[in-house]
Parts: sequence; C-alpha cells; structure tokens
Amino acid sequence: MHFTKKDIKEKRLDFVKKLQTKKLLRFPGAYNPLCAKLIAEIGFDGIYISGGVMSNDLGLPDIGLTTLDQVSYRAGQISRVTDLPTIVDADTGFNDCKKTVLTFEKKGLAGCHIEDQISEKRCGHLDNKELVSKEDMIKKIKVSVDSRQDKNFLIIVRTDANTVEGIDKTLDRIKAYEDAGADMIFPEAMKDEKEFEKVRKTTKSYLLANMTEFGKSKLLNKKELENLGYNLVIYPVTTQRLAMQNVEFGLKSIFTEGDQNKIIDKMQTRKRLYELVEYEKYNTPGRKITDFSTEGHE
Repeated sequence: MHFTKKDIKEKRLDFVKKLQTKKLLRFPGAYNPLCAKLIAEIGFDGIYISGGVMSNDLGLPDIGLTTLDQVSYRAGQISRVTDLPTIVDADTGFNDCKKTVLTFEKKGLAGCHIEDQISEKRCGHLDNKELVSKEDMIKKIKVSVDSRQDKNFLIIVRTDANTVEGIDKTLDRIKAYEDAGADMIFPEAMKDEKEFEKVRKTTKSYLLANMTEFGKSKLLNKKELENLGYNLVIYPVTTQRLAMQNVEFGLKSIFTEGDQNKIIDKMQTRKRLYELVEYEKYNTPGRKITDFSTEGHE
C-alpha cells in the first residue's frame, strides 16, 4: 500500500504531456523508495534512477557489473511509491535491449536510457571510454523502440561520444539516433553552454541534461537550461552524495565521542520520518496495533 492514485499508463501519459509543454522538467535521483517519496512531496516533476547509484549502493564501481535483475528490482520498488514518472539508467541495454525494455515497462517505469558505450562501460564523466559503432547503436535503438508495448514508454538514447570522438562526431551520432527513433537524446559530458547549445540546434528531439556534481559538465541552473531549450534535467547522484557525506560525518562523531548527542540536530526526526512514510494512513479503526498518530513524537 503506497496510497498512489495513478496507474503506470497514466503516469507515462502525464509525462509525455508535460514534455509537450516545452517546460524544463526536473528529475532528482532517488537511491531508495523513501527518497522518491521525499522528491514527490517537495514537488519535483519526476524521479531518476542512476545506474551509478545502483552500483555504489551495492559497493561496486560503475563499470557494468550490475545486472538487469538487480536494477529492475530496485527500480520497480522506487517507481511504485509515488504518482511521479520514473526513468531509469539501463546502461548499455544489459546485452538484450528487447528484454530490458519489456522488463522496465513491466516494472512500472516511464522510460529508460541506453548508451552507446561497449558493455564494459564506464561512468559517463570518466576518461578512456569506448564506444560501439554508430551502426550497432542504431540497431539497438530500433530493437528498443520496436519492443515496447506502450508507445508512451520513452526510449532515451545517451551518447558518450563527446569525450571520445569530439563534439562534431557527437552531433553526427545524435542525428542518426534521432532518425533511428529515439524519443529523447541524452548528450553526456557536455562541457559548457556552447556544447549544450550545439546539440539543441542539431536535433528536434527532446533533450536531457545531466547536472551531476564533480563531473565534466558546468553546473547550469534551471533558467539557463530552459533558455538553452532542454526539456529534462537529472541530478543523478546528488541525494546519495548528500546522504553518504552526512552518514560518514555522523559515524565518525559516534566513534570519537561515544554517543550521538553532538549530531542529533543533523538527523531526520522520528516525527518527520513517520510523516513521510504516511503512518497514519495505515490506521484501521478499532485495532489498537494500527491506531497510530504522529502527535507526541519528535
């Protein structure tokens, strides 16, 4: 029970309609379902699930070690807790784009993105990436588009060509990917406004901007991305970075001080947590075990 009102088809349709408004949609990354509920409560447009975050959560580097089963299971858990559309990082397609698209559709996602790196991929903001040929990527796109059951499930195509082949060949790939049927283009590791602008002038497709911290891209704000004509922005690792920095700080404090007293003000309160998981909505009249109120909790 998550007290959501929309089924997945409604969420996908709403997502497509919002894209058609040409307004910039903001999708922060969620590293778990509770984080997704917070994103929704604050009022963002959607939720993003990062493959890098999935890898990090398992204690692994983002080099293509996660499986479709692992990513789709967690993605399904995250996508079902809100009425927001959720898109997921499908890496290079897990060696079977048809199965990947059908799996994510079944799990309730609103779209996925597939990239043009080789299977032994690397994080998009690291050097020494290797790409598949343009022709091979076109085949993967066509398989992905033909495999979906719901036309509103978005096939997003990411290209990592900029740091490998340069901006001109990146633009050439983007044109080819658009012609192959991509619903949205994700140009990874653009360096500055000029490169973002060149991509916009090259394609009529929806465009996704990645505003990840500590990467190769300049961090642009909402207004700047809107003026550049981008349709969706993701903040893929932001929430995990915020969480882990504070967890590390807190654990070190407990280790040094012997208790939590100096870090209580850094913590989410019990009351706030119970509000977020909607404890009171689970109440059953006449049953004391579920007769719960957040009043009296801090």
